[in-house]
Amino acid sequence: MKSLFALTVFGGGVAHLTLAPALRVADVAPDIPLLVVLLLALRHGPEFGGLAGFAAGLLQDAVSGGLVGVQALTKGVVGFGIGTLGGRFSVTQPLVQVPGLVLLSIVEGLGRFVILKLFHYPAAFGEVMTYVVLPQALYNGFLGAALVFALAWAESLRARTS
Repeated sequence: MKSLFALTVFGGGVAHLTLAPALRVADVAPDIPLLVVLLLALRHGPEFGGLAGFAAGLLQDAVSGGLVGVQALTKGVVGFGIGTLGGRFSVTQPLVQVPGLVLLSIVEGLGRFVILKLFHYPAAFGEVMTYVVLPQALYNGFLGAALVFALAWAESLRARTS
């Protein structure tokens, strides 16, 4: 379990550093560590999701050079929250996971904005929502849909072979 945790969090960070710039469309890059955290939280529960979110966010903060702890806090809270909701609701269907991913991407972006505003971040709310949070949430939704359907396809292949 520890090796799975380290591999997925580190792999999500490396993918964010290497793949996100290549996947950038019109200055919008997906938040790959958030996708990894959400999928881990749905599969392994709130504690695992919160810890994975905190570790992935801290790794992302350390590499980005910004205010250390903002991504760690927001991704940790989102990971814990989705892990808790995943245990209470049936979120195994891709048609539930993808809109939930978009919604949680927006919530994580808003949380990040609120924390940065506490430190007198100079951007306006409308600009951040229009040019950063909403485009990234939609991009995360498209990428997450592809990932969720690929995982469902792989699981169906595994079920057929066994």
